[in-house]
Amino acid sequence: MTEKRSKYDTDPLDPDFVRRTEENLWGATRAPRPEEADQSGRDSVTEEPTRRFDEQMADSYPSVFAPPAYQPPRPQPQPFTTFGAGPHQPPATTVPPPPGPSSPYPNPYQSYTGPTHRPVARLGLPEKYAVILPYFPFYIGLVASIIELAMVPREETRTRFHAAQGLALHMVVLAVSMLFKFVALASGNGLGGLLFGLAAFIFLIISILRVWQGKPHHIAPLDEPARWLGEKIAPTQ
Repeated sequence: MTEKRSKYDTDPLDPDFVRRTEENLWGATRAPRPEEADQSGRDSVTEEPTRRFDEQMADSYPSVFAPPAYQPPRPQPQPFTTFGAGPHQPPATTVPPPPGPSSPYPNPYQSYTGPTHRPVARLGLPEKYAVILPYFPFYIGLVASIIELAMVPREETRTRFHAAQGLALHMVVLAVSMLFKFVALASGNGLGGLLFGLAAFIFLIISILRVWQGKPHHIAPLDEPARWLGEKIAPTQ
């Protein structure tokens, strides 16, 4: 015979004790507990689609045994000017001008034939002699340079070039010689002026030999003075 129990009987071994107690206390209007709610419309966290192990490893980091895939280099951004007009373009490399407006050596790699025996216009001398006269020492070259620049037309580029260069060279030698003379007067020792005069004489003789042999003879430091003299001393009509 089953023993009759009241609602106050507590049996911890009874599995329906908690449910029956809540039904007696709250009745049928009690809202269901969250864990008792329908779980059919909610996916479980553990119910993710199955993924392969190699796919997971590929997402984490590349393998050290597999060679990396080739990626083309990214184009580098071009710097912009301060005005924002576009990418800055470097200035084009300009070709340096020839050594002078009347230089017979426009290209250092071009073969130079040297002066000829053709008579120079309005001068009457052969070109071979006219180009060496401006380098003669003892003021001979200085006077010859002025005469050639004043008489030879501009079409005689080779003669006018050596005349202007010889005149500039003689003016530099004259100016330095005067400076050594003042130093000799102040110090009483003229050895410096004597050595400079000897060096200038040797350089003028070397210039004569080079021009006479048809070798290119261009004194770069005298480029600007020679150009200025060739432009200022115009040939007479």
